[in-house]
Parts: sequence; structure tokens; C-alpha cells
Amino acid sequence: MRSHGDDHGYGPGRRGAGRGDFGGGRAAFGPFGPPFGGGPFGGGRGGRGGGRGRARRGDVRASILALLKDRPMHGYEMIQEIGERSGGAWKPSPGSVYPTLQLLEDEGLITSASEGGKKLFTLTDLGRGEAESGPEAPWEEAGRGVDWEGVNEIRQAGFGLMEAFGQVWKTGSADQRQKALTVINDARKKLYLILADED
Repeated sequence: MRSHGDDHGYGPGRRGAGRGDFGGGRAAFGPFGPPFGGGPFGGGRGGRGGGRGRARRGDVRASILALLKDRPMHGYEMIQEIGERSGGAWKPSPGSVYPTLQLLEDEGLITSASEGGKKLFTLTDLGRGEAESGPEAPWEEAGRGVDWEGVNEIRQAGFGLMEAFGQVWKTGSADQRQKALTVINDARKKLYLILADED
């Protein structure tokens, strides 16, 4: 059975550049994958989350209902809206949004109609009643208590490191690439040692 993600460009064939390809701005970084995971430090896939934010960082179901009170939206638009309205603190993944949309449709809370090859979702009367009784902005919880200045500093440092690594990977010799890998691996180990409180 096809998932909703396949209809919106998230299928397996649309994963983008392969490992080791640094031509794209957010391509995978060699054997390391994306530079950061989910949460406010990552840009990625949400929950992975992710998000890119996990489902606990705001309620996907409640957020969809709250958004649809404003106007009908496509699934991808909802993901972008939640990211913007949470100030970048939480951006749910397609893997959490599209199944939730299917569930809401099965429950009779929303309907969908094809528009330009995409599904446009709209609240039913039953769904509007549930949305009105729910929280106004479920995504706000994800942004509370976040030190945005610190987040930005970490982001810049991390992206700068991976950009430098990408340049070596693209233009360096085999020996230089190996040295770059050693630097990255050493840096990762040292970061974990900080958490372990070791020297």
C-alpha cells in the first residue's frame, strides 16, 4: 500500500544525494549522515524527527486540527507551518504527519480532495468541534525554555565544521580525506567524553 508520503515526494526514490555527496546544501555527510539529529539543533527529519522534533514535542494530532481551523492545507504546508509557528523548535516529520492525517480522515474529523496532484485537507463539522475544544497552539510548548542564542551558536559551529569537512571530502586527496575522518571521529569522541565528565 502506498503511503501518503509517496504522494508528496517523500517516497524512497526521493531521498536525495547519496552518502559522501557534498554537492547539495544538506546532503549526507559521508559516513556520518546529517550533522545533527532532531530537536532545536537539527534541521532534519523530525522526530527524527524528526524531527527535526518528536511527537512528544508538541502533539501532531492537536497541531493539525488547530492549523485546519485557519484554512484547508496540504500535508507539506502543515509541516512548514508548524516549523515556523514553533520558531523552528519543532518540525514534525512526514512519517508522523501523513499517518495522522489518514487517521483523522478515518475518524471523520477531516476530509481530503485532490488539488494539483496533492491532497488538500479540510475540517469536517465534527473535526471543527474537536479542534475548537483543543489547544490553540500546541506547537508553542516545543519552543518553551529554549536558549535560542545558544542554539544558533551551536548550529553555526556545527555547520561550519561539516562545511569544512565537505570541502576536504570534495577536493582533497585520499590521504587528506582520511585525516579529515580522523579529526571528525576524534571530535565526536571528545564531545561524548564531556558528557562523561572525563579528560
